[in-house]
Amino acid sequence: MPGIHEFSAKSLAGEQVPLKRFEGQVLLIVNTASGCGFTPQYKGLEQLHRDFSPRGFAVLGFPCNQFGGQEPGDAKAIEAFCETRYAVTFPMFDKVDVNGSQAHPLFEHLKNAKSGLLGLSIKWNFTKFLVDRSGRVVGRYAPTATPESIRKDIEALL
Repeated sequence: MPGIHEFSAKSLAGEQVPLKRFEGQVLLIVNTASGCGFTPQYKGLEQLHRDFSPRGFAVLGFPCNQFGGQEPGDAKAIEAFCETRYAVTFPMFDKVDVNGSQAHPLFEHLKNAKSGLLGLSIKWNFTKFLVDRSGRVVGRYAPTATPESIRKDIEALL
């Protein structure tokens, strides 16, 4: 199975970003939303990013509007929300689908690597995938799993 470094995604700024850019880093890939009950997790995600980025870690955020229409804004609105409400410094990407026929290939890969409670579907916003330095998906966490609860798993990979 290929690693995540073979994929690319468009940033909020519209730049095509090869995930090869993150080769050698531990990653936490999260589908996010601005109007979700789990949105306050942005704070914990940002804290993980700040604490561990010097050791080769990054959070990658992928806004998604597939669950309750909780991410209706465009890239500028999403960027403004993340900056003003949560001072997000980790890479944020353009809005994607994570389920269905239009699902981003990265999320198809993540779901195939680690299926969840609903099999190959993502249940809701703030589902998290932990990726090791070689690009292998090593963990999947439900939306209810707080960033703080994943801290030890991240540290073990660093």
